[in-house]
Amino acid sequence: MGTYQRIHPRVPEGIAGRKAYLVGGGIGSLSAAAFLIRDGHMPGRNIHILEESLVYGGSMDGAGNAKDGYSARGGREIEEHFECFMELFGFIPSLSDPDRTVLDEFRELNLQEPIESHCRLVEKAGQKADFSSLGLSPFHSLQLGKLSLLTEEALGAATIEQFFDPTFLETNFWYYWRSMFAFENWHSVVEVKRYMERFMHLISGMNQLKGILHTEYNQYDSLILPLIKWLEAQGVHFDKGHQVVDVDFDFADGRKTATRLHLLANGKPLTLDVSPDDLVMVTNGSMTENSSRGDLNHPAVLNRSTTERGCWSLWERLAAKSPDFGRPDVFCGDIDKTNWLSFTITFTDDEIVFPYLLEFTGDEPGMGGVVTVKDSNWLLSWTAPKQPHFLNQPDNVKVLWAYGLFPDAEGNFIKKKMADCSGRELLEELCYHMGLKDRIPEILARTTNVIPCMMPYITSQFMPRVKGDRPEVIPPGSTNFAFLGQFAEVPDDCVFTVEYSVRTAMTAVYRLLNLEKEVIPVYPSRYDIRVLLTAVRTCLGNKPLPLDKTLGQLLSGTEIGRLLR
Repeated sequence: MGTYQRIHPRVPEGIAGRKAYLVGGGIGSLSAAAFLIRDGHMPGRNIHILEESLVYGGSMDGAGNAKDGYSARGGREIEEHFECFMELFGFIPSLSDPDRTVLDEFRELNLQEPIESHCRLVEKAGQKADFSSLGLSPFHSLQLGKLSLLTEEALGAATIEQFFDPTFLETNFWYYWRSMFAFENWHSVVEVKRYMERFMHLISGMNQLKGILHTEYNQYDSLILPLIKWLEAQGVHFDKGHQVVDVDFDFADGRKTATRLHLLANGKPLTLDVSPDDLVMVTNGSMTENSSRGDLNHPAVLNRSTTERGCWSLWERLAAKSPDFGRPDVFCGDIDKTNWLSFTITFTDDEIVFPYLLEFTGDEPGMGGVVTVKDSNWLLSWTAPKQPHFLNQPDNVKVLWAYGLFPDAEGNFIKKKMADCSGRELLEELCYHMGLKDRIPEILARTTNVIPCMMPYITSQFMPRVKGDRPEVIPPGSTNFAFLGQFAEVPDDCVFTVEYSVRTAMTAVYRLLNLEKEVIPVYPSRYDIRVLLTAVRTCLGNKPLPLDKTLGQLLSGTEIGRLLR
């Protein structure tokens, strides 16, 4: 969409008397509120964001202090062509300078301090591994080509390990890919296809994380907090402690009209009547629902509850009312396949870890991105973010973040399952893989806390699925109701990104209000021949493209025939 389409919509008739109830306090609802105000001309005082907890921001969290330690469950990857994300933060004022926007400062930071990893992979307890290429053979490249050619309908609920040859899952490409996006081998190959096509322009720099953007602080302080402050200034109601447990509908004449919300307001039952002109937008499902935390001396215990799980329980009740509302059990029905563990380490007066990592990796904090341990039984990755990582973080405090994809595996150094480890044991295992085993006692003496976080549903959005498992943002026949977030269907875009949630919000607002403004399309890099040729060349090890040989293979049907059988 060019500038021609970026118009200021007319004021919808009667908008001053309409209300909006946004269920869930994550980035989906927050961005929907912003678009309702800017593009929909709805007064902020008419908007209610109903959140079960006392904290807004959803999965984009970050909190703590120097005494007790800091914690962030994780951060989402961001890149230049997150068009809806950039549109949103292009009108949210910066907290440090109200004459500038969040986008202004975000862009400036990444121009001055771009991410370019000089140590993407490590192995053998503190040795750099070769990360100079993707490590793909011509056969692996053809498999990726086949994936691009097949439709999502043809792939169905196929998993990654069902589609790819086992040798593909041992390549550097797959180490880069799964550590950046948290893919497990049993996840949906359709989501790999979407990622590959959506981010094809990043493949040539994947081994050094070129093109990945970072924020000044954690994503709560850098993105969520200024958005909340702007919405508060517009008069938006932040209804904390308000858990929506059900929604009533009028299904007459094939329509779906939300008529009433059932809530627990600080534990007390409450109902809110919804008029046909009002709007209801529900965040269905959450990656970080039922997260649990530990500390230096205690593990984070996996919450296996199937009855008390917030927005998942709400979605299950909604799905029982209409097949158009999706199938939540596809995503939340097997937490042994959707959980993993992250941990945040807080150091005070550190003179060992950060100086060592700077010398070892060659990357300043914040400019190296994620480092993955190839031979870790837990498949550990760590990142040393730009410091300070929190607004209230003193100069003598440093924060490191890490995660492991295999929480049920026994460690290489700590002979326990990752899920059973205390923060102290997680740090010891990480130090071993960094090459700091002999300095563990000194490091622990400078460690304020290590806060593990177990997330039962953190990769639930990647579970194998088919059409209809995720409901459409605006279900068929809906007159005033929409779904937001990672579990609403957005063609061509990728879950596990901030952009996806913001796109659902823009879609819901523009279509429910019938605005003449178009939703910004997904960036079409896969249709750019320059991007395609660069990606193919990178997959082939940056060798000259053997166009005649490749064409011959296609025509003879030898290798391509093997793939397509």
